[in-house]
Amino acid sequence: MAASAAALLWLRRSAWLVLLVLASPSSSWGSPAEEAGGGAGGGRDAAEAQADEQQHHDSSYGTFASEFYDMRFLSDEGYPFPTAPPVDPFARIRVDDCGKTKGCFRYGKPGCNAETCDYFLSYRRIGADIEFELSAQTDGWVAVGFSSDKKMGGDDVMACVHDDNGRVRIHHFYNVGQWAKEIQRNPARDEEGIFENNRVTCRFKRPVKVPRDETIVDLHLSWYYLFAWGPAIQGSITRHDIDSPPVSEKVVSIYKYEDIFMPSAAYQTFSSPFCLLLIVALTFYLLMGTP
Repeated sequence: MAASAAALLWLRRSAWLVLLVLASPSSSWGSPAEEAGGGAGGGRDAAEAQADEQQHHDSSYGTFASEFYDMRFLSDEGYPFPTAPPVDPFARIRVDDCGKTKGCFRYGKPGCNAETCDYFLSYRRIGADIEFELSAQTDGWVAVGFSSDKKMGGDDVMACVHDDNGRVRIHHFYNVGQWAKEIQRNPARDEEGIFENNRVTCRFKRPVKVPRDETIVDLHLSWYYLFAWGPAIQGSITRHDIDSPPVSEKVVSIYKYEDIFMPSAAYQTFSSPFCLLLIVALTFYLLMGTP
């Protein structure tokens, strides 16, 4: 079928080439005006005939050029080549809604946002679903775990993984002790993700209530949230970046929106009570001077 269509297109183009040569004024065949004879009338007839031939030549060439252009952009079957549908850009995560229309957790430098925090998570209810947004400074993966305690083990985990092809995919895991086992049953839908500026960011929805399963929890109940991120090797997650990943201080309810900030280790030094007491003692010592 494809071969016959291609042959037909070739024959059509060859036919137009022949017609173009026959219609050309410089052709070796005599024109009607030349056969008509001399004289003033003959010269006038020759001029009119030449103008008609030129007009016919232009028309023939225009038709040939149009069909030749069409053939260049047709497939072997004679149909236009398909074009890829437009890709919607990833919508940036809004942080001005945190604590109002969605709950947020920020880990990192004070005042950081979804693009500058070491780790960021948001959640909000949309009908029977919960929409999660995750972002972390990593080229591998970023995840959230739902736990009945603050320890790793027996946890339902959703992870956004950056693979070797540059895509960010949503995976479902279950923590077996300190090991994350991937689960084929994945409750995520409407997933999207991006890897940009050495940062993995994703968005997905998950049902609030699911059929009872050991590896998937009901999110209408309250759970501790475990936050983790780290490198990946060929699309497979490896150990998280820090030894003690942050955990929510209390269980999280999807029906309550808060904007919670947790300083990273680099910003916790001067916030501990011992360090504050030490600063006060040193200040008092310098002000009083030595005896």
